Amino acid sequence: MKNMNILKSEDGLFEIALKINGENKKFKVKNNEFLLDALRRYGYKGAKKGCDSGDCGSCAIMFNGKPVLSCMMPAVTAHGGEIVTIEGIGTIEKPHAIQEAYVEAGAVQCGFCTPGMIIVTKHLLEKKPSPSDEDIKKELDGNLCRCTGYVSQIKAVRIAAKKMKKKGKK
Repeated sequence: MKNMNILKSEDGLFEIALKINGENKKFKVKNNEFLLDALRRYGYKGAKKGCDSGDCGSCAIMFNGKPVLSCMMPAVTAHGGEIVTIEGIGTIEKPHAIQEAYVEAGAVQCGFCTPGMIIVTKHLLEKKPSPSDEDIKKELDGNLCRCTGYVSQIKAVRIAAKKMKKKGKK
């Protein structure tokens, strides 16, 4: 999507254009609104509002191919960008290999950290299809989980890497 000028509407809001999960969308946002709040207001509830300070990673989304913390990103700065949320990765009916792996590894206990973990896992496996344990730990760093000791998530990433290689999937 081409970066265009942001238009201020009559109601004092700014209209931003985005591509979200492959679909072109337009949102009206306040000048001081964060992307997470706008996404959730428009129905994208998968990114969680955890700490609201950029510390937990539960709000992670892909923005122009890189994971970002949507609770720290002003919505107006997303104008013209491409976003992938957890809703764009897989569905209950047709889960992505990463989602399957997280379930198989028991890495989805309360589920609050899971969307952010899956987002960064996808980013890692797109860059490094055969990551080392150190690569995995580095990528998951910044995603807090209060239910596990991260052993399950590391195992899930390894399982996902194998599944994705087998399926030839991104």
